Amino acid sequence: MARLTLAQQLTASLVEQIGNGTYRVGDRLPSLRECMRLLGHSKNTVINAYESLASMGLVEARHGQGFFVKQGAPNGSEPEEPLPYARAMDTIWLMRQQFVREPGHSPLGEGFAPVEWLMDLRLDKFTRQIMRTGVTTLFRYGNRLGNAQLRQHLAQKLATYAINASPRQIVTTHGANHGLDLIIRRFVANGDAVLVEDPGYYPLFGKLQLQGARMLSVPRLADGPDMAVLEQHLRIHKPKLFFLQSVGHNPTGSDISPGKAHQLVQLAEKHQFILVDDDALADFKPTSAIKVSALDQLKRSLYVGSFSKSVSAALRVGFIAGSKEVIDELGDLKMLLHTSSSELCERTVDVILTEGHFLRHLVRLQERLQAATATGLQVLDEIGAEVFVRPQQSLYLWARFGHIADARELTRQLLPKGFMIAPGHIFSPEQSTINPWTRLNVAYLDDPLLKAVFRQA
Repeated sequence: MARLTLAQQLTASLVEQIGNGTYRVGDRLPSLRECMRLLGHSKNTVINAYESLASMGLVEARHGQGFFVKQGAPNGSEPEEPLPYARAMDTIWLMRQQFVREPGHSPLGEGFAPVEWLMDLRLDKFTRQIMRTGVTTLFRYGNRLGNAQLRQHLAQKLATYAINASPRQIVTTHGANHGLDLIIRRFVANGDAVLVEDPGYYPLFGKLQLQGARMLSVPRLADGPDMAVLEQHLRIHKPKLFFLQSVGHNPTGSDISPGKAHQLVQLAEKHQFILVDDDALADFKPTSAIKVSALDQLKRSLYVGSFSKSVSAALRVGFIAGSKEVIDELGDLKMLLHTSSSELCERTVDVILTEGHFLRHLVRLQERLQAATATGLQVLDEIGAEVFVRPQQSLYLWARFGHIADARELTRQLLPKGFMIAPGHIFSPEQSTINPWTRLNVAYLDDPLLKAVFRQA
């Protein structure tokens, strides 16, 4: 198959989005400038894509207003087998929107803690310290498994979660997303069945689409996965992996119950699938919070951790813990794809963990989060929202508003008023599904304008 041009890829993505209802009849497509900024395309690429949609009769140009959806995508208008990149374009688009902070907008749907919550670590101080010692190693590639001293400290960190792992059972990564990508490349082939939570971590869905996986949705309930649906999938499809988040679930903020965690470990052993425990928000929760990888002790599970949320996303330091055999394979794959991870970044995190700064930082971080969660729940109660689960501390709350059937409509109403939210449909493998829920960042809910704005919505 001939490689599609960027304009053709963008056209195919928009055809799919119009067909699945992401953009409905009468909706305005992003402006040329917005599309250029979000996707990094040239003006000509975007114009060619929009003109192609117009020639198909899907959109119409309105002078001085932009391009508007004219009709739903006709049958047969998209390729029988779209390229993996085209299938993942919805997720790529959404990720770009999430990572761009609009000036003057309250980032209610943002996935990160506020920068001021992280600034007390003073990364500049640690960088100067690193440059004064062992500077020659910073000019070479690092170990394929990652900095040895950091892996030693990571093993100690895992022990506080009751996960027993030696440094040889850990490979460092460029953040949790890189860890997920390595696992998918190693274990998932085109057409393989893979279990995912719904709602769940939407960048994961894009990675699995790129790999050609068949995603099987397991509803996420307030106490963890829907076990009845999970067991049905296991009987019928025999999936290879189950990607889940034990605690601090993104987007619902829920934690798995001990009973369900034990059931999952038993099912993984019985049906011979791997539990991928994505714990990127571990530092926002007490170390006593239960994790399936702790119950399983990494026999049929992989633990994915990260410092992007709690220290700095710019450092890009994460890790995978698992059996020695699997970690050796993932280390080789990491070396093949990326040679090594960043020695400078990993030594920075190692120094932070070594000198006790990190524990003091986590105490302050979790105190702030507890206060923000309590305030956020109070605000949502006052404006009449339904909250999916009421955690003591969570970066996210999953909420719905009685008069709103589709959170995309709420997004359209709030954006002109200065509020950006993350509508629920983006957290589902089937993004065309109408979803009334929305993810809200607790750090930004204490806003004096919010109550009035939501009541008007």
